Amino acid sequence: MTKICVLIPVLNEAQAIGAVVRSLRVQNLDVVVIDDGSTDDSGAIARQNGATVIRHDVKKGKGQSLRDGFRYALEHGYDGVITMDGDGQHDAADIGQFMHMIAKERPGMIVGNRMVNPQGMPCVRYLTNRFMSSLISKACGQHIPDTQCGYRYVDSRVLREVPLTCDDFEIETELLMKSSKQGFRIDSVPVMTIYRDEESKINPWKDTVRFITYFIKEIRSPAPGDRKKVSREE
Repeated sequence: MTKICVLIPVLNEAQAIGAVVRSLRVQNLDVVVIDDGSTDDSGAIARQNGATVIRHDVKKGKGQSLRDGFRYALEHGYDGVITMDGDGQHDAADIGQFMHMIAKERPGMIVGNRMVNPQGMPCVRYLTNRFMSSLISKACGQHIPDTQCGYRYVDSRVLREVPLTCDDFEIETELLMKSSKQGFRIDSVPVMTIYRDEESKINPWKDTVRFITYFIKEIRSPAPGDRKKVSREE
């Protein structure tokens, strides 16, 4: 059986993180919360509800938080990780979709697809997502219908073989593009997103510039020579 842990980077999510952790622990899943310099009780609440907590004393960004979580997963012998948000937008019931595909095929990555039922998604976010997903899919050479979804599975093979350097939200694009260059297959499963009145932590200007800068840099960099193409047999 594949040994999985759930990684949740958080910044000031005290209101939601307890329920998120509980919804995963009742499924007997190991949960690791990376508390990225929260000034509220996010880390303490996560720990009280059964999560292992990695604490940053100051904010280091989502990318650094995920990289620390990935390192923890490899050091503790996990076969892969599922990443999700700590604000309650991702439905823990969808974990079963990921686990089914992992058991059946175990691709390099599985990305949640909110576009099957985008009801409630703000119009600007929907249009931006469609455009960016088309752009990134073309660069990756495989169809990824929702490249902006942070609800995803990443196999330990990817964590070991794909060098990650991004410190903030662009790490999610970095994972897709570098994994594709290494020849890993990326699949998708439909997921629901629960939209509330929470304010997005993505800065629309600064993070868009970060994305464009990284995207251009990555498409210009050569592919490694050890994997020739995406394999359907992995």
